[in-house]
Amino acid sequence: MLGDLVSPRALERILQEAAQTRGSTLELLDVATLEDILKKEVFKRLQLSVPAPLAKKRVSEVLGELIKATQERLLPAQGSQIPALEEAARRFSLYFDWPETQRLRGVLTVARQEEKDGRDVGDLVREAQNLIDTMDRRLQEGLIEQGQDLAELRAAFERVQGMGGKDVRRLDTLIGQIDEAQKQGTLLPGEVERARTITFNLRKLLESSVVQTVPSDQAVIPTSATILDPDAQARVLALEQEHAAQQLNLTEREYTALLHSRADLREQHDRLRALHGQGQLTAELVEDWRTQLKVERERTLSEQRAQLARLEDALAQATATADMRIALDSARHLLDSGSLATDELQELAGMQAALAAGVNAAQQLETQRELLDIERSARNVPGASEELAPLITQARAALTQGAGVDVTELWTRLERRMGAAAQEREDFDARADRVVREYDTVRGLAGETTQRLGRMADTLRAQRRLGRMSAQARERYEQTLHDAEALLAEAHAEYRAAQEVTATFGQDALSGLLDVFDFQESSILDTDPGPAIAARTDPFGFTGGAAPTPATPTPAPAPAPTPAASAASLFD
Repeated sequence: MLGDLVSPRALERILQEAAQTRGSTLELLDVATLEDILKKEVFKRLQLSVPAPLAKKRVSEVLGELIKATQERLLPAQGSQIPALEEAARRFSLYFDWPETQRLRGVLTVARQEEKDGRDVGDLVREAQNLIDTMDRRLQEGLIEQGQDLAELRAAFERVQGMGGKDVRRLDTLIGQIDEAQKQGTLLPGEVERARTITFNLRKLLESSVVQTVPSDQAVIPTSATILDPDAQARVLALEQEHAAQQLNLTEREYTALLHSRADLREQHDRLRALHGQGQLTAELVEDWRTQLKVERERTLSEQRAQLARLEDALAQATATADMRIALDSARHLLDSGSLATDELQELAGMQAALAAGVNAAQQLETQRELLDIERSARNVPGASEELAPLITQARAALTQGAGVDVTELWTRLERRMGAAAQEREDFDARADRVVREYDTVRGLAGETTQRLGRMADTLRAQRRLGRMSAQARERYEQTLHDAEALLAEAHAEYRAAQEVTATFGQDALSGLLDVFDFQESSILDTDPGPAIAARTDPFGFTGGAAPTPATPTPAPAPAPTPAASAASLFD
């Protein structure tokens, strides 16, 4: 719960030093002593990077969890913990292309062998649990994004279902598959992408009014360049920009590992994102960029496979430690599956360099591992990777020359960035609460703006419940806030206009005003969603039940309860 405010290594050092000053060790600390350390040393340390109120809030949350764990503590589990970890890992078997999945596979394989040989596997068990927690967080982030996509696909289907044809039927089938996967807590990125593409083409037909004269299955998909009507052209151009941005985001997720390892490619990608901000991004540019990245990834894969072969030969005569076996196993499986193994190869290269140096090999290995931890942690902290990348490169170069490296400054810089990110997250949460709260004041006004705002409010509620966020999830949270706040301003304006009309002309005149604000094509098509759509679930829920209709959104949930009084009183 403090991992986004202070580095794990720094927190461990704080606890160890505090335990030593109390004449104990970290392993022997009792609950009362740990509470005292949290309220004193840890709280004091957090104030170096975040404001005191935020530090106090987080420590109070940890105290609350500590009290809860103490009250619910059962007898220690007997026997091996590895079977339970293997069972937990099965939830992620579908996501074999995730680096964490391959790393976990290697950790569990080595842990089983180490336990069989009678060695201590405590560190391996902890790493496996951390990997499972990371994958669970990644899955939850993906489900929130998939739920948002599902809500938008349903809304779009209501617009286009009256067009009929095989594409509409295919879209209906895909929405059903995504809905079922969402209820089961499973990600279906391929189906979501296909549904988006079909929706994009159908909406272009609809917005260009081609559907009025030509059946959708026979119509040529229009573009903004082929449409003569200025209003229709503007609508289709907006759809093209939206679709191009979605394709660019999909490309970024697909090639994240490559973009992390190549600063030149990251710069090109950022330039394309800037084009989107200027309204100049096109699907053709994104497709060309995707083709270039595919070529670069294939070339990098070939280079990494050759590098792995060289490292295997160089390490063949060394005593294979647990870390070495895990890194080798993970690298092999990642490269065999077509994924990059940049981190694993960096770790193996560090091991080879340390062993070749001979002198202070253990210290060099520890420093290499710590540099890799810093690099990985920085990826999920805004601005940290850009600041620390050159310093990490310098540190690794110094290690290869046999020089000592002090990583304290790197951790300090990272924690400063982590503190700023934590404060930004608090601001995001406050903005999300405001949007959800103010949405309740305008939700009674029918219309496209309010319906879209309602869907975004649902997304914000789900994002608000997330704990630590990846860089991608944080970026999506910020974008959702930006879009929702713009819609909220529009909804307030519409609500004021509706009140003025009602006050001046009476309630009967309000329906005419709502027709002005409602941009759905109800005058062109029958948009009754029918029982197939109406019976589907809330996109963010995993259980059955009818979804609320757009005109009467589900009431906002009650605000989250304040921290338990016992935890707060302990801290105070």
